[in-house]
Amino acid sequence: MKKFEPFADGVLPWLTGLAMLAALAMVFLYVPTERVQGVVQRVFYFHLPAAWMTFLGFFIVAGASASFLWQGDRFSDLLAQAAAEVGMVFCSLVLITGSIWARPIWGVWWTWDPRLTMVAVLWTIYAAYVLLRVLAGDNELIARYAAVLGIVGVLDIPILYVAVRLWRGIHPKVERMAPEMAWTLLVCTGAFLCLFAWLLWLRLRSLSLRDEVAALRRQALASS
Repeated sequence: MKKFEPFADGVLPWLTGLAMLAALAMVFLYVPTERVQGVVQRVFYFHLPAAWMTFLGFFIVAGASASFLWQGDRFSDLLAQAAAEVGMVFCSLVLITGSIWARPIWGVWWTWDPRLTMVAVLWTIYAAYVLLRVLAGDNELIARYAAVLGIVGVLDIPILYVAVRLWRGIHPKVERMAPEMAWTLLVCTGAFLCLFAWLLWLRLRSLSLRDEVAALRRQALASS
């Protein structure tokens, strides 16, 4: 981790801040207002990148959990936990922005549309994962149970993607966009990716430091 510290601590925060400023400027000053949905459609530029970061986070959980189960690698275990917590932040943002977007368009804050339901299921699965990790402490057996949940839970994502076609939901599909909209979505996605990387780094470093402190405490107790 140390070789990434100069970039993660020195460059990444500034890059994230500048990218977010650029994204906000494009959403509110550059991209035209959508003809049918109006101003509220601008939530889309936060909603979709947040969904992609959610998927990225939970795929990292699955990959790191598989590595932990296979090799017993502590770093992979910490990475899975950090990615799950950051993924939950973005998944919560998906649900919040989706509700804000739905209210003026559908007339309700929430409806049991197939894709919305699968996102709620995804949130619940990884909330259970995070809870297990909190309860696990130093118990490796519970950590392994959580790792299995982290791997199985990611199977919800492909189901979520095909939910609209399988069950004829009302959730809008991403169609062809005007160039201004596509560029704005691209910049917003880049900004969210920077934010995801920064948050993941901060949480991973925090968990690593907690491990080091716990190891020093055990060493002090053993030597006393």
